[in-house]
Amino acid sequence: MTIAENTAGTLSGIRKSGAHHKLLAFGSLIVLVAVFSVASPNFLQTNNVIAILQATSVNGVLAIAATLVIISGGIDLSVGTLMTFCAVIAGVLLTFLGLPMVVGIPGALLAGFASGALTGVLITRLRIPPFIATLGMMLIYKGLSLAICGAKPIYFNDTPGFTDISTGSLIGAIVPALPIPNGVLILFLVAFGAAFVLQRTALGRYTFALGSNEEALRLSGVGIDSWKIAVYAVAGGICAIAGILLASRINSAQPAIGQGYELDAIAAVVIGGTSLSGGRGTMLGTMIGALIISVVANGLRILSVPQEWQIVVTGSIIILAVYTDNLRRRGA
Repeated sequence: MTIAENTAGTLSGIRKSGAHHKLLAFGSLIVLVAVFSVASPNFLQTNNVIAILQATSVNGVLAIAATLVIISGGIDLSVGTLMTFCAVIAGVLLTFLGLPMVVGIPGALLAGFASGALTGVLITRLRIPPFIATLGMMLIYKGLSLAICGAKPIYFNDTPGFTDISTGSLIGAIVPALPIPNGVLILFLVAFGAAFVLQRTALGRYTFALGSNEEALRLSGVGIDSWKIAVYAVAGGICAIAGILLASRINSAQPAIGQGYELDAIAAVVIGGTSLSGGRGTMLGTMIGALIISVVANGLRILSVPQEWQIVVTGSIIILAVYTDNLRRRGA
């Protein structure tokens, strides 16, 4: 049996084993919605549902970026501050330089791709472990964001249409009964695009192969360093999309807002069934995980649970999800 056949068989078995976890995550989401609906009549009100979807749009896009990296066998602790950094770059281009959105938005996306590629270079060329490399980049992005805007928010009041990127509703304009924000639509488009890349392109196949058996891939003659850099670059570009969505929603680039988002993103990835050891994961599972994180946060807030206990609950969910992943891998 060739290396390619062996890898294909392994990935097929992994996908089948992940189906049970996705069903379990989806069932958990339904149970949470039911519990919070009974506990508070305000939970399923239209405004609150839209608020949940809006919160999921940012964390979900970040989780997509984290999913790509984790499937490849890496980790990225810088997704939150990279999101902020790209939002600040958008603020500089659109507000400070007065460029039109057709220039400023691609400029922020390019900054995300370049930043992600730089992280990939640190990991592959300098042989810095992903945990340390992305931890260092997390601090660098945070410092650069504060330095570029002088530790003050950048507002987009002079950029017409910028807030519509996230808070407008193309679907609502067509079907008034469904005022789904554009940010949610962008989330699903990004998720669909990432799923297509994972399942239908060489980048996706090599992403799974890197996480499943990097040494076998190396022995087959594949330039794994180039593919790793590509994975981190794409993830960086997706972080830039999250930054634009967040800045659009609050109509400003807040230089100190990003740190901590990486925890929710990684939690959503793990809850959705992506293995921290790499080689296994789906975008559908990540979307379910992101919704679970948003529903839990929103439900606890509606029930007036203190924020410190909300953090405790989120941490407990992460530990439970990782423990479940360990049990699943032992069984496999």
